[in-house]
Amino acid sequence: MHTDGPPVFHATTILMVRKGGKVVMGGDGQVSLGQTVVKGNARKVRRLAGGSVIGGFAGATADAFTLFERLEAKLEQYPAQLTRACVELAKDWRTDRYLRRLEAMMLVADRNVSLLLSGTGDVLEPEAHPEGWVMAIGSGGNFALAAALALLDTDRDAETIVRKAMTIAADICVYTNRNLVIESLDDAS
Repeated sequence: MHTDGPPVFHATTILMVRKGGKVVMGGDGQVSLGQTVVKGNARKVRRLAGGSVIGGFAGATADAFTLFERLEAKLEQYPAQLTRACVELAKDWRTDRYLRRLEAMMLVADRNVSLLLSGTGDVLEPEAHPEGWVMAIGSGGNFALAAALALLDTDRDAETIVRKAMTIAADICVYTNRNLVIESLDDAS
């Protein structure tokens, strides 16, 4: 099979579940270039703002680190205001010539809110379900999202749901592995 252009880095799977007084985010560690796995233990979920925010990214790694740095700066400018910091980042991301070229998506959460950020200026909250909230991004995001939604109304806690849904996504998506990084926060409720 012939393809034009350089090999493409494929995304990952990042899943966020808010249930039972916790918000949990998990991400796999696989980085793929074309059809080759170039790294299996990348850390795509991390703590920000002194540990009060968790974030995960899908997309180009260098681009995502740039966005994490910009978000950290916005969080310093607007302490304890994750939504405002994300809106300001999205404005910059959409209008700045350099940032506009960045190819990544992010999920971020603090004790009160969970958000998806994209380069098109989106700052989205998850749809509320009676049992909790779920969001996912990346190549295996839809697989993880479907699995988490199916598990949301069970007696499983948020971390168990994230671990199981990510395992299901890894079984289906060739760009997702089982080397998980999980971060959690107690929510404000």
